[in-house]
Amino acid sequence: MASPAPRPDSDPRADSDPRADRESRASLVSRADLVPRTVLVSGAGGSGRSTLATALAQQAAAGSGRTLLLAADDPHRTVDRLVGARLSPEPARLDGGLFAARLDPQTAFRDAADRLLSRAKPLFDLLGVDPLERDELSALPGAAHLALLDALRTHAARGDWDVLVVDAPVVAELLAALALPEQLDRYLARLVPEQRQAARALRPVLAAVAGVPMPSDWVYEARAWAAAELDEVRAVTDAPGTTVRLVLDAPSGPLAGAALRQARAGLALHGQRVESLLVNRLVPEGDEPFLAGLRREQQRQLEALRAEWDVPVHGVPHLGREPGPADLLPGSLGLPPVGPSGPLPEPWGVEDLREGDEGALVWRIPLPGADRADLDLVRRGDDLVLGVGGYRRTVALPSALRRCTVAGAGLRDGFLAVRFTPDPALWPKG
Repeated sequence: MASPAPRPDSDPRADSDPRADRESRASLVSRADLVPRTVLVSGAGGSGRSTLATALAQQAAAGSGRTLLLAADDPHRTVDRLVGARLSPEPARLDGGLFAARLDPQTAFRDAADRLLSRAKPLFDLLGVDPLERDELSALPGAAHLALLDALRTHAARGDWDVLVVDAPVVAELLAALALPEQLDRYLARLVPEQRQAARALRPVLAAVAGVPMPSDWVYEARAWAAAELDEVRAVTDAPGTTVRLVLDAPSGPLAGAALRQARAGLALHGQRVESLLVNRLVPEGDEPFLAGLRREQQRQLEALRAEWDVPVHGVPHLGREPGPADLLPGSLGLPPVGPSGPLPEPWGVEDLREGDEGALVWRIPLPGADRADLDLVRRGDDLVLGVGGYRRTVALPSALRRCTVAGAGLRDGFLAVRFTPDPALWPKG
């Protein structure tokens, strides 16, 4: 019988300042004593993500300390079968330092809606309507993305875990969730800019002159609350110890390899690091002649992946049956240990080439795995809209590049180099 995990005596978020800038908050929350080492196990559907996530969590619990396995995309309860317990949203102790929990989007949606509706109570009172009751709420499309982000933030804030292993959704769904905080923050900034708060003292005067009621304080308070919530989520997803392990089902063909490269480029576009590639269900050595050809082809593709990828590529053997709890004991599948996350990737940087390259400045953006045919780039005001296949991100230009015009772009060695030339009307002379 699984027992509930102990709750901390205090919430580490209580000491954080919601008014601090994003860099200070990310630096605070990304400390090792606040954010666990987080491994997001993702890949294609049916590749064995749940099995390998469970094995990684058991291995981490044996060697890295208290570990939480979060089943975030397991509709058939594969993780429950592998750990021998029926999981719930509340973490339960399994064995030694291993705990496990299940993400329930319906419950998470109702909890989040309760918090949001309580903030919007002044609006309901103004309109004279009754808010929805909790039992009336049902998860909307996209609620699973918000539930995953809230679970990452909540479990990081508890301070109970050294390692968090997430049986994450497929790459496209995982990226849709990880991109949400930045997108919502951008929408908030456009709809309720922080600069408007300086006009609070003028609202009574403006209302009297214009004859139109001005937004009350709760609008700005709700905006500050939402921004603080988003900052806490981003501090976890963008933490140095948060990485992705991709799972690929063997054998794979050219189409699977292309989809995998595009997935890696999409992750890089949103600042997520691929730590390693796990090639699952490789045929082991044996005496069966009819499997020899398949094994040779799988090994050829495995070596090609190792030559192409600049991250470790690990082969995981096919067991010839559905894996059970005994097959996932630490070290049984030869998985890489969940240790430190390794060096940080090269940041997006601006190179000043005005002396030797026709006055150009180059913004180098790391996009490993990207294909030239899949790239899309549009300048919109002070933002740059980047697209890689089906993945898109809007990023603010560095201050120096806002006074420049785009002169061209090129992709080489996993880097997108966007060339800018200074605008004489905006660039200081000399």
